[in-house]
Amino acid sequence: MTRPSVQDITQLLQAWGGGDQHALEKLMPLVYNELRQAARRYMAHQPTDHTLQATALVNEVYLRLVDFHEISWENRAHFFAVCSKLMRQILTDFARSRQRLKRGGEAAHVSLDQALVVSPEVPADLQALDAALTRLGDVDSRKSEVVELRFFGGLSVEETAEVLKVSQETVLRDWRLAKLWLLRELSRENRNGA
Repeated sequence: MTRPSVQDITQLLQAWGGGDQHALEKLMPLVYNELRQAARRYMAHQPTDHTLQATALVNEVYLRLVDFHEISWENRAHFFAVCSKLMRQILTDFARSRQRLKRGGEAAHVSLDQALVVSPEVPADLQALDAALTRLGDVDSRKSEVVELRFFGGLSVEETAEVLKVSQETVLRDWRLAKLWLLRELSRENRNGA
């Protein structure tokens, strides 16, 4: 099967944005593999015992997209940027709901000896990353968007620049500064939480 052209995807997005619900049905098979790759990138940062799989994440994104009506899709990159935001929201909501459950019924009972053993491997904490990205968004929303698009959405520098309507150099500079800022915030949070 040949890879769909950017123009084919853009035309379907514009038709869907114009109210043609059948365009979404035609679009999803064309973008499904790329959405799964983005979902796998998101899931790679989750604990190994995470119950949500990449396919389920893509399906959740689809269910939320169905509710979008008359959105003015600019192009393929804009679509993937929106999907990236949806994936982040879904995983953050999922993590929050699991935390609520863990506060009570799912809490594991461990002995004092077990509790004193410190694991050398700390799993990535999506809630901490989400909170840090939100704080970054409060300070500089564009840098936060660059991280979301590049890291989670898997967009290239060129696609990110296109979505944000800035130069590629600006994206690269924002990317570098945002990574440093997030590293500092997450390490500060780890120190304060320890």
